[in-house]
Amino acid sequence: MKILVAIKRVVDHNVRIRVRPDGSGVETTGVRMSMNPFCKHAVEAAVQLSEAGHGDEIVVVSIGPKAANDVILTALAMGAHRGLLIETDAALETLAIAKLLAKVVDEEAPDLVLLGKQAVDDDSNHVGQMLAALTNRPQATFASEIKVVGQGLEVTREIDSGRETLALPLPAIVTADLRLNTPRNAALPQVMKARSKPLAVRPVADFGVDLAPRLVIETISPPPERLAGKTVASVTELAGIIASDLSTMEAL
Repeated sequence: MKILVAIKRVVDHNVRIRVRPDGSGVETTGVRMSMNPFCKHAVEAAVQLSEAGHGDEIVVVSIGPKAANDVILTALAMGAHRGLLIETDAALETLAIAKLLAKVVDEEAPDLVLLGKQAVDDDSNHVGQMLAALTNRPQATFASEIKVVGQGLEVTREIDSGRETLALPLPAIVTADLRLNTPRNAALPQVMKARSKPLAVRPVADFGVDLAPRLVIETISPPPERLAGKTVASVTELAGIIASDLSTMEAL
């Protein structure tokens, strides 16, 4: 089974997000970047399938600037076999990303495509579903467990009422949730070996996809600062504050 994993480079989840002074977006200059956490779970799922004898080749693909090579190298150090960077400095919308990945799917013909269910920078949760529609493949989103059964997959996903298990034929699209696994940290020898693995870089223009934006971001602003807490002298005082807040909410 050939597995394609799409990964994204985002502001590291431990970094405090700052909005640019002009409100045009989130500050990324001089900020630590890393692989999107959900994407890391997708890579780990692919490596585990390969280690269990179900994956012959793992290809990772990322779309972004040249600096996105670092997240591909992380995936290669985790156990992927080769990487592809579609190089562009443009901030692409999710439909353009899905169309580019559909072109890669056509070229690579993977049996399974794994993605993080969403990226922590925009939380769009679009690309996996769009890619499934564009490639006409069955999909299972928010996967918390993946099993190979016969010539297909059984994917367990968490839903509001509990857990749901879906049976999918291959080829298929699966998006990873955080409970799917615990991603490994690659040791130094694996990091060094990753640099010798194949990593192709292709300009976005090679794929002939219309990348024109369809949305206009008017402004981005940080959330209001949270009010500082205060200590109350008694339960009676606390009850009075709660009652006052409830009255205010009812009036609204």
